[in-house]
Amino acid sequence: MSKALLVRIEALPGKEEDVRDFLTQGQSIVEGEPRTVRWFGFQFGPTSFGIFDAFPDEESRQAHLSGEVAKALGENTGVLFGTPTIEQLDVVAEKAPV
Repeated sequence: MSKALLVRIEALPGKEEDVRDFLTQGQSIVEGEPRTVRWFGFQFGPTSFGIFDAFPDEESRQAHLSGEVAKALGENTGVLFGTPTIEQLDVVAEKAPV
């Protein structure tokens, strides 16, 4: 694993549970992406959420960025949450799951 994404999402007022549901549904989408090797949906605080996902290479990351989760982010921007912040990261160290 060498590439990753960190996505920050701020729920619109009253949409916090909907964002939690959105993240749960996102997990089922990435189950069908074999090149997305790690995926986490999480909550920072009452209205702040995020996604962290990791990939073996840049090609896999770009495929994900043009896939179904990215499409769903776009469709829900302004509906469930404000414009997401998407940061492209290089992974420098990892403890692999057992």
